Amino acid sequence: MSDIEKQIDTGVELVSAPDQDGYLLDASKVGTKEGLQLSRDQHNILIPQPSADPHDPLNWSQSKKNLILFVISATAFLPDYGSATGAVTLIPQAAIWQMSPDEVNHSQVGNLFMLGAGGIIVVILAAFFGRLPVFFWFTTFAFLTAIWCAAATSFESFFAARVLNGLFSTVAQGGGLMLIKDMFFLHEHARKINVWSAFITVSPYLGPLLAAFMITKLSWHWPFWIYAIETGICLTGIILFLDETYYDRRVPMDKQPVRQSRFMRLVGVEQYRSRHLRNTFLQAMMRSVKVILKPTVFLSTIYFLFTFAWVVGINTTLSIFIGPLYGFGPKQIGFLYFAPVIAAILGEIVGIWLHDLIAKIYMRRNGGTLDPEARLLAIYISTPFMLAGLVGVGFCLQNGYHYMVTAVTWGLYVFGIMITTVALNAYNLEAYPEASGEVAAWINFARTTGGFIISYFQVRWALAMGPQRSFGVQAGVTAGVFFVIVLLSVFGGKLRAWSGPLHFKTA
Repeated sequence: MSDIEKQIDTGVELVSAPDQDGYLLDASKVGTKEGLQLSRDQHNILIPQPSADPHDPLNWSQSKKNLILFVISATAFLPDYGSATGAVTLIPQAAIWQMSPDEVNHSQVGNLFMLGAGGIIVVILAAFFGRLPVFFWFTTFAFLTAIWCAAATSFESFFAARVLNGLFSTVAQGGGLMLIKDMFFLHEHARKINVWSAFITVSPYLGPLLAAFMITKLSWHWPFWIYAIETGICLTGIILFLDETYYDRRVPMDKQPVRQSRFMRLVGVEQYRSRHLRNTFLQAMMRSVKVILKPTVFLSTIYFLFTFAWVVGINTTLSIFIGPLYGFGPKQIGFLYFAPVIAAILGEIVGIWLHDLIAKIYMRRNGGTLDPEARLLAIYISTPFMLAGLVGVGFCLQNGYHYMVTAVTWGLYVFGIMITTVALNAYNLEAYPEASGEVAAWINFARTTGGFIISYFQVRWALAMGPQRSFGVQAGVTAGVFFVIVLLSVFGGKLRAWSGPLHFKTA
């Protein structure tokens, strides 16, 4: 009997992947077990095994969990939407403030950097204070700083507002995976991450799309007023529907913190009173350090940094090249942004069945066991789409191909990155589920850091080398770092076993 079967046989909750053995999910492979809880269709073993406590988030109704998932996904939509909106408004802002567009773009770069750094801060505070108050307070300040962005009358004021907004708005991008892990069982993870990632992936395209239409008739302030309204709606959703999802099943039900006032949980008073059951502040800070030192997490962040960076690369390059190339104004550029939006939606639709199909085939061939590395197989499918998209965009911009061809090739890349994002997040979550927040924060940090770095030189690079060669190099880098995925696919289990468990105080 394997280690996993022994754990299932004794009813022990699985909160971390047991080294190289993977997860035994197929109920038919272990027979009838006394007290073992299965999924509704009786096909999957529930991991983790839920407690008998109705306050356990795993026991919440499916409608409540899906509503919370929608709220955190919509909140995760905000930061990249707001950040990319600034890429369109900088032209009228530069004219008003008598600055160059490159100087105004410094506010964009500062905002982008804080989107990554803020995620690390979110998971540290959530490990100490709990999930709900961090989501509430960060989104509250995101709402206030979004209003500040819209109302700013000078570059200095706008710059400060943008940087602070980047810090606070990233709460659901950096911390969303924590709530998904808290509420859903392992066999549901990929589908739920797919929903959350779709909102994140489509957001940097919807921002410029809507802003391009608005600035043709309205002042640059209006795109940010719309952003502030959207942030306010998400804050309202958090106030009305979110609850504290942290629950330690190792604590007996009669010793769990008593849930008395939802308002007190919202502002963090109840969680502070029960802080002795969670991490000390030093332990909370060290969690992120321990996670990034795990080889599989570190390699995943390196891979994503050199893969997702080109999202920003294409965004910043297209707005400069396609205007003179096709004679497009802001409205026509806005229409072109429908291509990546549709591609992201198609990636979401395909991902609904693709990740589950890969898991089912893998378990059928491996005795009902699902290894975390199985999630990486989807990247073998998505990588050709990303490579074709990058090479195609370069050829289109260099040779003046029809704008519809440009739109399709851009969409190919976005479709591929959508599948890749879900697969990489699911892999790291299932490799270290007790560090759900930390792995998500580091993946988010890699994503935004890549964009932050390339935003400094992408335009000059494309102008100096030509788009065909610069995007060809980007495709070459993407192909090169794919060998990281091959390495993790083959040796990921051994690397996790060699580096050992995290030994966190709490999950």
